[in-house]
Amino acid sequence: MGEFINIFIKSAFIENMVLAYFLGMCSYLAVSKSVNTAFGLGLAVIFVLGVTMPINWVINEYLLSENGLFGMDLTFLRFILFIAVIASMVQLVEMVVEKFSPALYSALGIFLPLITVNCAILGGSLFMVSREYNLSQSVAFGLGGGFGWFLAIIAIAAIREKIRYSNIPPALRGLGMAFILTGLMGIAFMSLMGIDPAVFTGK
Repeated sequence: MGEFINIFIKSAFIENMVLAYFLGMCSYLAVSKSVNTAFGLGLAVIFVLGVTMPINWVINEYLLSENGLFGMDLTFLRFILFIAVIASMVQLVEMVVEKFSPALYSALGIFLPLITVNCAILGGSLFMVSREYNLSQSVAFGLGGGFGWFLAIIAIAAIREKIRYSNIPPALRGLGMAFILTGLMGIAFMSLMGIDPAVFTGK
């Protein structure tokens, strides 16, 4: 349990997908104009990362590796299969959101199905492979990475709502200020890199 919490905290705060690796910036910048839409997209990213990460781990371990079901190295299929799993989960999320929250579905627009090609989602699965996580570690990394992305988009959406009526120079309005805010948030999160997640669990 301690290892699970360590990986969750590390992926959410210390190695934040957006603010440390700048992954998933397209939807992060485009949908962060409102806290309500940012909240909905953030929850969708948590779900997709939390579900696809363990599924992709199983595929990588039991289908693509030489010790897997087929007894041969099929890692060249990794990108295709990972994207297929991600696309299916995004399609599920899209149907659920359209059914239960049409207003949110309309507000998110094209950016909801574009979670499929959100580099934070695929990047998480590739990080999982390169770091040789086991199943429980993959679940922790997926949930932590999604939660970190959720925090980042909620934070910048709240700030952008607050500064909407501020006296900002015309040249910096819109995406210019969003990039500046993202950079400042990234610097703030960098201060957490010296923290050992083990201090939170005592291990």
